[in-house]
Amino acid sequence: MVEQYSDCDFETLLSKYDYNFKRGDIVKGVVCAYESDGAIVDIGSKSAAFVPSYEVSSDKKARVEDVLQRNTEYEFLITQDCDENGKFTLSYKKVHLAHTWAELEKIKEADETIAVVVSQIVKGGIVVDISGVQGFIPQGQLCARETICNPGDKIEVKILTLDKSQHNLILSNKKVFETNMAETRKNVFSQVEVGQVVKGEVVRITDFGAFVNVGGVDCLLPLSQISWKWVEHPTDLLKVGQEINVEIIDIDHDKQRISLSLKNTEPDPWIRAEEELKEGDVKEGIITRIKPFGAFVEVLPGVEALLPQSALVEYQNSTNSILNAGDKIDTKIVKFNPKDKRISLGLPSVSDTPGE
Repeated sequence: MVEQYSDCDFETLLSKYDYNFKRGDIVKGVVCAYESDGAIVDIGSKSAAFVPSYEVSSDKKARVEDVLQRNTEYEFLITQDCDENGKFTLSYKKVHLAHTWAELEKIKEADETIAVVVSQIVKGGIVVDISGVQGFIPQGQLCARETICNPGDKIEVKILTLDKSQHNLILSNKKVFETNMAETRKNVFSQVEVGQVVKGEVVRITDFGAFVNVGGVDCLLPLSQISWKWVEHPTDLLKVGQEINVEIIDIDHDKQRISLSLKNTEPDPWIRAEEELKEGDVKEGIITRIKPFGAFVEVLPGVEALLPQSALVEYQNSTNSILNAGDKIDTKIVKFNPKDKRISLGLPSVSDTPGE
């Protein structure tokens, strides 16, 4: 049996669904159907409301059906009062953006990191997208590795400036790097100790040594600590990207610096020298380098001794020759101080017998 209503009863029934909606209200509605230029939404009014496609998403390429799913409830902003057909015009995009700005304000207040998608590379920086909100990363706030990123790449940022009224959002990738670096340094410095042998990767080479990344921290490997043998330049033994084991020889917590030694991971040749050499011994050695004050001679692998300039000149005059690095020469150990790792040489006399 069909229940009958009078005109008065019908008006009363309709009034139950007339919520007196007006422009600027936030309402909830269920997506009912799609049209070529938008979506039909039931918000509980006398007639369905309409969301134009341009009010669905900030992404112009997004499909209405992908953003607003049928039979699903969403929040909408009424952008236009009902027309002559009683139909309201809604915006999902504006509500979504309002929620995004509110979330961004919370993130900034908490100084948290957020992942963003690169939209485009522009002069002076990078434009990124955060759920429809555009942000800008100035060139000076980018880490070196992010300066060559491409549209579609994801990077971590922190919020520097946020002004919702002006739609102004300035971000920093460099701040994230510095924050992560500070945390990394804190962790590394709390774990390392002098004498510890660790694995690292050579990341940069200079005239005075090399920088080795240990656990995320770049540490200095001085030229003098690369090898027991004389090293003219770090590139003689090292290359960028090479993994090496190094010993930590100094930790400066105040300056946040760690110094390393590669040669300490190898046997100390001076221990052998102390066992095998003594003053008065005659040794054949190889000249490693010549200086104004004399020549350095390797008398054992990794053990260098100094032949004074006067002895060098005497030898060259007596043999009518010019000595160069790489030449062999017989020498006599005049002074030997194994504690300070120093050996002074002279020329053997006719009566001296060369060491075996």
